This record gives sequence, C-alpha cells and structure tokens, in this order.
Amino acid sequence: MPELPEVQTIVNDLNSAGLTGCRIIGARVFWPRTIAEPSPGAFCRRIKGKQFTAIDRRGKYLVFPVDDGATLLIHLRMSGHLNLVRTNTPRTKHEHVVIRFADGRQLRFHDPRKFGRLQLVADPAIILNRLGPEPLSSGFTASVLASRLKKRRRLLKPLLLDQTFIAGLGNIYVDEALWEARLHPCRQACGLAAPEIKALHRAIRRVLKRGLKNLGTSLGTGKANFYSVSRRRGRNSDQLNVFRRAGLACPRCQSPIERIIVGQRGTHLCTKCQRVVPGLPR
Repeated sequence: MPELPEVQTIVNDLNSAGLTGCRIIGARVFWPRTIAEPSPGAFCRRIKGKQFTAIDRRGKYLVFPVDDGATLLIHLRMSGHLNLVRTNTPRTKHEHVVIRFADGRQLRFHDPRKFGRLQLVADPAIILNRLGPEPLSSGFTASVLASRLKKRRRLLKPLLLDQTFIAGLGNIYVDEALWEARLHPCRQACGLAAPEIKALHRAIRRVLKRGLKNLGTSLGTGKANFYSVSRRRGRNSDQLNVFRRAGLACPRCQSPIERIIVGQRGTHLCTKCQRVVPGLPR
C-alpha cells in the first residue's frame, strides 16, 4: 500500500505535469464500486466542465480541490495507481475510472485489487479531520508525540499504523522507524521514556524524508508494487534496513532480522537491537 512518501511522489508528479487548471471534459467509470460517493453517474456529471485548483495530500489521501467548491479525494489502498496518458492510449482492464481533459490527456485510476476509492465530496474535512497529525509538519514535535503516546496503552506497531494517531505511516516506514529508534514493536506506547520518544520522533521523520528523497519504495513486481505517475520505480528499497529482510544480517549488530506478526501485520525487526523490555538481555 502506498504510504506518505509514495503518495507525495504522486502529488509531485501531477503538479509537475501541470494538471491544475485543465478543464475536465468528461469521465467514465468502468467499475462502479470504485466511486465511494456520489453515484458513478452523478460523479461523471458533477466533474464534467470543472477544473482542479490544486493537487495536495493529507495522510494517504490524494486531495484535488475542484473549482466549484467540491473536493475529489482518492485513496489508493492496496494496489491503486494513477496513470496520466494521452487520449489515444489503449485502456487496460484494471483502469477503472478515466477522467478526460481538454488538452488531450486522461487521468486514469488503475487498481488490480479494486480496493481503492474515489470520493467527490462537498466538505473534505468530514473525512480528513479524522486523521492524526502530519509527521513531517513543523507542528509535529517530540512533545506532541509524547502527549499522544502517554494516553495510549496500545502496542507501538498497531498504534503507529493507526491513521487517526499519525497520518501517512504504513507497514514499511513503521518497521524502519522502530528499528532506527531501537524500539520493539510490542512495547506499550505509554511506557516509553522521554529519550525513547525523542528517538522515535527523529526516526519517523528520518525514514519518511529518506523515502521522499528516493521517490518512494517499490518492492518486487507484484500487483501492489508502487510506481509513480511517470512510471518510475521508487529507489528506497535499497535503503531499507529491516523491512522484508528476514534472515539477513542487521546492519547495526549483524544479528539475523526476524519476521513476526504484530496486530495481524507482518513485522520485521532485530530482536537484539529492539528488545521488548529495555535493559534486559535478549
């Protein structure tokens, strides 16, 4: 599933392509359930003749304000992609929504697993205000993280994956941040000491910035593999320390990386560097 760096890379690509201000001359929906709201027919009618006034991101949502005051929200989920192509490009079977522009281009929502959703809403705050803080914003400080952690008795890994706690983190970057901070994913959130919280705050921001610099993380060739609008693969897989490295040596201590299940999610860690109880031997 695309996470903050991947979604921001898509936003950057679309902005570089000059999509804002282009008039929409029509839309077609080939898989009705891709449109969460309104109905597919209403979606096509309402977006025709409009323009996107900006392209932005909130958490894992792509945010397209429309010139009539509405907002298009796109959540890519497991395998969603956006393709920006010329009108004469043949449509593939997994391109479920096509938005046509007056300049001869089309924005196509491609989603093999069909979990992604588009919503054309009057008030995006109803959805977006449920999300937690943006981890790369100036307002997301170590003290803010500390105040949020002290109220939670949940395990660290599931809590960091909760989009209402922090927006934009997913399995890849949570595993990487916990390794960087030397924290076990099964530590209780409210039990972290102040230095550990500062380390976690630094680690979250560091791994996300690294992912952005490398244009996201592409893994393998499966249906959920990430690629940008310009069809580039993310380079960040070469910078991963633990994610999907089970059996390989920890870059820090050379112990083997292990894979466990935490909160029903595959989780990668070094059990020597990341102990369940700090200060105790493995």
